[in-house]
Amino acid sequence: MSEFRLCQVHLTPDDPGQWFAHAHAERLPCRVFVVHGDWNRPSFLDGVPLQSAKPLPEFIRLARRAVAYWRGRDGEADEITSLYLRAFHRARCQAVLVEFGHVGVQVMHACRSLELPMIVHFHGFDAHSRSILDQYAPRYGQLFDQAAALIAVSKPMQQALVALGAPAAKTHYIPNGVDPQRFGGSAPDRAAPTFLAVGRFVEKKAPQLTIAAFASVWRRRPEARLRMIGEGRLLGACQDLAQGLGVGEAVAFLGTQPHDVVAKEMREARAFVQHSLVASDGNSEGMPCSILEACASGLPIVSTRHAGIPEVVTDGGTGFLVAERDVESMARHMEQLVVDPALASNLGRAGRQRVEKHFSMDSSIARLWNIIETSSAARQP
Repeated sequence: MSEFRLCQVHLTPDDPGQWFAHAHAERLPCRVFVVHGDWNRPSFLDGVPLQSAKPLPEFIRLARRAVAYWRGRDGEADEITSLYLRAFHRARCQAVLVEFGHVGVQVMHACRSLELPMIVHFHGFDAHSRSILDQYAPRYGQLFDQAAALIAVSKPMQQALVALGAPAAKTHYIPNGVDPQRFGGSAPDRAAPTFLAVGRFVEKKAPQLTIAAFASVWRRRPEARLRMIGEGRLLGACQDLAQGLGVGEAVAFLGTQPHDVVAKEMREARAFVQHSLVASDGNSEGMPCSILEACASGLPIVSTRHAGIPEVVTDGGTGFLVAERDVESMARHMEQLVVDPALASNLGRAGRQRVEKHFSMDSSIARLWNIIETSSAARQP
């Protein structure tokens, strides 16, 4: 392992959906120090608090903020910058990897002060969601100028960043990778006609449209089943929808599950389904990890032509792709896989081969490490 010292800023390490960031910390061939906290404030460096055990009295903090405001600065931003400075000094890091673009806006002042190369890894909503862009896009220009490198996980995201003003020369495409050793063993031709969906119950994943498509299939093929892993604010509405469509007994809502359970469910399914779309606020997928995992497992995919999904799923080759909100076409392809297990097996086998060749975790980490090394070498005097 290299003696290189890297700080990774990952503020929400307890989110199971962000396993890609955990993979960066675990697999990059250098010493990685993780700065974490909550949505917008760093609190810990490798589990050690950044703030003193005896925090400053509130009136002193308020006084400092008032002075900062009088000087034309943001007092809270100054406090956050000081915490990042403390973390980077403690780690004696040589570069900083920031997970998510909006977090990069908070980190960039500390990196500039210490002349540290900053690599900013965008993942999805940070490049598309209007609520995020309304708040942070005015400062993305400064972020783009300062960053040593910008990472996008799909080609549409790379194009979106360039459209926002990112220099094309420093905007790199590195798709998410999956460990083929953790997933595999599916036998769609021998599995029951069970469809699996894995993902948060949020607008951009449109779980209600997946349920609607399944209901259409079930009316003609009552042996079909749908199992859904995940939670989110649309979960209750989706449970009500399943009951309202008469498929309540055929749809199982499993909640959030650990990776070993997800892998087991994939081994026992006929196919994987996900109806991703552009949400009303502009939010979009990056490169859905669950689709990569399903492909690695050997499952055929029925999904949408959305974001990075067509980079993984080839229509008619490793699965089927439909237009966003085209529930009828999704149902038709799902029914094909119910009645033709051999087709499901052939598509799934091709998907596994595609992941092994183009979307392995080792390849993704190697490309990221090369950019970190190159960016750091460019900053050497």
